[in-house]
Amino acid sequence: MSRDVPDAAGPAFPAVPPLPEAAGDGAAGDLTAGDRAASARAGTPAWDGAGLRRRRRRRRPRFKGPSFNRMIPNLMTMLGLCAGLTGMRFALDGRFAAAAAALLVAACIDGLDGRLARLLKATSRFGAEFDSLADFLCFGVAPAFILYLWSLRSVGSYGFVPCLVFAVCMALRLARFNAQLNDGPAPAYAYNFFTGVPAPAGAGLALFPMFLGLEAEQQGWDRVWGFAHFPLVCAVVLVGVAMLLVSTLPVWSFKNFKVPSYYVLPLLLGTGVFAAVLVADPWAALAALGVVYVGMLPFSVRSFRRLRHDAERDDGE
Repeated sequence: MSRDVPDAAGPAFPAVPPLPEAAGDGAAGDLTAGDRAASARAGTPAWDGAGLRRRRRRRRPRFKGPSFNRMIPNLMTMLGLCAGLTGMRFALDGRFAAAAAALLVAACIDGLDGRLARLLKATSRFGAEFDSLADFLCFGVAPAFILYLWSLRSVGSYGFVPCLVFAVCMALRLARFNAQLNDGPAPAYAYNFFTGVPAPAGAGLALFPMFLGLEAEQQGWDRVWGFAHFPLVCAVVLVGVAMLLVSTLPVWSFKNFKVPSYYVLPLLLGTGVFAAVLVADPWAALAALGVVYVGMLPFSVRSFRRLRHDAERDDGE
């Protein structure tokens, strides 16, 4: 048992028992039950070598949450959203070429984040909703806002009506797309088709007058610039593209689009030529791309009807 040793200054302090010797190495070993009870009655710490060693071990903290790879698609969506907002800010400063370039960057990011999410197996409901909200701002609000500042505000409050129509139709198109995710699998022949023009393509078509106007301004074509900058032309283009967004027109999605072997080389050469023209003269290339896309729509409808007819004929047999 411990004893109270009188201190010269006054009160008595309990004596600390010596550390027990471990067999073999002279270190503090495990205490017996009697030693622990005595230490508890005396108010002194029970020195346990094994417990001391356990307390000295540091455990690595474990954090709960998604891995960084699963966050990459959402981070890319965030960058696309920032690009759309930056384009609107450039338009406020009168830098319309930079604004169009920012929306082009947002469209490129939008084309990559979904595919990257499927590649990394990081698809989620949150990612789908976040992507739709970013698409609404980048491709529904920003193009109409830029065109309003570029041309439509010259006619006063009436110039804002086409912008409202375009933004509302873009919201309806994205809401319909999200609702179709819960409708179950579509028929096999409809897998490679969108219902209506997709959001990035709609934004590019809406900005066609500005692409044409920027090219005309660069080349010094005053009449072409006046035509493209005319508010009525911009209003007609905005409303027309808005109708394409909410239409039931089948449009190629190019998800699993198979190219015949004899078209592979021409397609590669054409892509290289387009990339070279895009670098040398971006506004002419983007305007030409819009014309080609609109000209592709009748062929897309014909392809969809042919596939549907073949599927119905096979089911009938």
